[in-house]
Amino acid sequence: MNQAEKARAFGALHRKGNPVVLYNIWDAGTAKAVADAGAKALATGSWSVAAAQGYGDGEKIPLEAVVAVTRQITAVSDLPLSVDVEGAYSTEPAGAAANVAKLIDAGAVGINFEDRVVGGSGLHAVEKQAARIRAIRDAAEGRGIALFINARTDLFLAESDQSKHAGLVDEAIERGRAYAAAGGNGFFVPGLVDEGLIDRICRTSALPVNIMMWPGTPDLKTLAKLGVGRVSYGPGPYRAMMEKLKQDATAVFAAAGFA
Repeated sequence: MNQAEKARAFGALHRKGNPVVLYNIWDAGTAKAVADAGAKALATGSWSVAAAQGYGDGEKIPLEAVVAVTRQITAVSDLPLSVDVEGAYSTEPAGAAANVAKLIDAGAVGINFEDRVVGGSGLHAVEKQAARIRAIRDAAEGRGIALFINARTDLFLAESDQSKHAGLVDEAIERGRAYAAAGGNGFFVPGLVDEGLIDRICRTSALPVNIMMWPGTPDLKTLAKLGVGRVSYGPGPYRAMMEKLKQDATAVFAAAGFA
């Protein structure tokens, strides 16, 4: 498949009630491993990509490094690739679009794009985030790529008290509708774990809903029954692999008498 065909194929994987499962990767090696495990598509997680290169999350890793990782992944796998671009390294629509265009040119066919003010506080106003999405959509169309824009709201992730999540659903629904009208293809609500609230979001969203696996998140079968269209794992795989590496290395050094 060429890139345009990959983009269309990736979009078609998102079906309400039959979610595409994305086990997040961070480099070419993990891309090959997850592809060999039977993945239908690949997706990076910003936290993991940054950590693997020695950076913190929140656009600490230079955009050029993210573009380089994207090229490395697309060089070793023909699967569709979605890249977590956080806030696209610009608060302005034109800058965000230009930066995402670099990822498209590197082979990406999808992005995660969040409404958090990276490096600041709070979320972008709905109208501003919608304008940023429209600019990215225009840039992708100019390249002939049906880029899958997974529009993320950080409403729930930013509120650690899950008892307050019900009070955020109306705003989330409003944001989801605005992002869909602006050209978004998916609605990502990381941090949301309550079955009833997930069900409500899925029933009211015109876009396939992305749920991130998180402590307390329902299992895959339950998420499918709730109408979820995409399930991702965020930094979980990276953290698990680094813990396994540390345990194995500890055992080796202990056996060698260095511990």
